[in-house]
Amino acid sequence: MNVKVKDLTDGQSLTFYGLVTNLVKGVTSNGAPYLSVTLSDNTGSIEGKVWDVKEEQAKIVETGRIYEVRCEVLKYRNALQLRVHSLNNVDQQSFDLAEFVTSSWIAKDVLKEKVKDAIYSVRNEIYRKILIRFFTDYQQEFFDYPAASKNHHNFVGGLATHVVGMLDIANDLCQLYPQLNRDLLISGVLLHDIGKITELSGPIATEYTLQGKLLGHISVMNAKVAQVAQELGYADSEEETLLRHMVLSHHGKLEYGSPVMPYLMEAEVLSLIDNLDARIIALTTALSNTEEGSFTSRLFPLENRAFYKPKTK
Repeated sequence: MNVKVKDLTDGQSLTFYGLVTNLVKGVTSNGAPYLSVTLSDNTGSIEGKVWDVKEEQAKIVETGRIYEVRCEVLKYRNALQLRVHSLNNVDQQSFDLAEFVTSSWIAKDVLKEKVKDAIYSVRNEIYRKILIRFFTDYQQEFFDYPAASKNHHNFVGGLATHVVGMLDIANDLCQLYPQLNRDLLISGVLLHDIGKITELSGPIATEYTLQGKLLGHISVMNAKVAQVAQELGYADSEEETLLRHMVLSHHGKLEYGSPVMPYLMEAEVLSLIDNLDARIIALTTALSNTEEGSFTSRLFPLENRAFYKPKTK
């Protein structure tokens, strides 16, 4: 039986099978070539280094393929890491890919039902018809894609899981603050990240596409909302303008990639919900790989802070 990533412990020497989901070639300060790889299965991911890598080894390693990994497990900056001795080719057809990708903890049918209920709960006809069009066009991809290549919701179904988590928060906030325009907020939650289907390459070995690198998901989605509104006869309506503002401002600050700051109460709330859900999932993932009484490694999306995992339940 293949050892799973979640079962790896400090000091182990072993051989196991892992999917390469990220690959970086580098050179040490001494001029020696190395590979930095991310190896994944359906229980998690772990970083590994192949030091002084030989040319023939570097040539066979590709993202999106499963390899036999001969390695040692060690702890570096409070996180487990692999010293990889070799990555050996194996017959890809002899493995079930589902064993090597992390999926949402929420069943796809449940995600679909929650999204459908949210769409048809929107009373404003313009918002509702724009939503229906998008979720008809992207009904497959939306429920398969991750929400990011790393940091948060970076798993199969991560995009839908992120949105459904945000929908739950938004519904509670609308109960607490009835002054919020629920139709606008729910529509913004549903639409804000669909541009990631263009920005990212897919759910396995996720990378940024050319459009993702040069345009980004915010500008891609802004253009798509304008196009759909035009096709449905809603161009230049206030609803179209407000929806586009929700998309454009959802990162909250210019330095975080939003072309404009939020200038609607619902846009401000959307940016806060988006950030909250992303941070909680990033923290949950990091803490799940940390021993009680220890700190996580530094988390780049959380201001490079290390978080403590208490011993007290």
